[in-house]
Amino acid sequence: MNFVLPLTAIDPTNPGALATVGGKALGLADLITAGMPVPPGFCVTTSAYRHALEDAGAAAQANHTPIVPRDLQAHITAAYAALSADGAPVAVAVRSSATAEDLPTASFAGQQDTYLGVVGAPAVLAAVEGCWASLWNDHAVAYRQRAGIDGDDVAIAVVVQRLVDAQSAGVLFTADPVTGNRDLVVINATWGLGEALVGGE
Repeated sequence: MNFVLPLTAIDPTNPGALATVGGKALGLADLITAGMPVPPGFCVTTSAYRHALEDAGAAAQANHTPIVPRDLQAHITAAYAALSADGAPVAVAVRSSATAEDLPTASFAGQQDTYLGVVGAPAVLAAVEGCWASLWNDHAVAYRQRAGIDGDDVAIAVVVQRLVDAQSAGVLFTADPVTGNRDLVVINATWGLGEALVGGE
């Protein structure tokens, strides 16, 4: 059972990949396969999330708030250390990658949590737990209900990537996100890492 996968090890043509790594990681694997420059990183798979739930007590299971079990901590810590060229802790982005995310009919943009500028293994582990818990925040649950997605069928993976010190960041829509008009391309962008954009500011 793979709890942690390098992004380069994800096969986007595998029909089971979405259920294992979620929409965001699958999209990144597609970009890597196409030869695009993608920052190095790894995916904490849905198997890891389910393992953490099984390892959690009844209260954590009921509240969907598992912590990273000790055996899984070792896998994540080793993968994080491998992102460093000189052994020093590197800044990473820790991003949710739910199985119902980045789909043709439901984007889930900004519904689950992202943590930027995370440094050090303890902070990475805490951010992974935060991403897991965000699968069940009020707005993500409401979004799933509006999209007709059964919450019992969703799981979450987490992407951890070296952070790009971006001057600007944005999202390109290949159709007008309000009207659905495919004759328009819409780009939303902002200075910096894009937190203001994702936060609707």
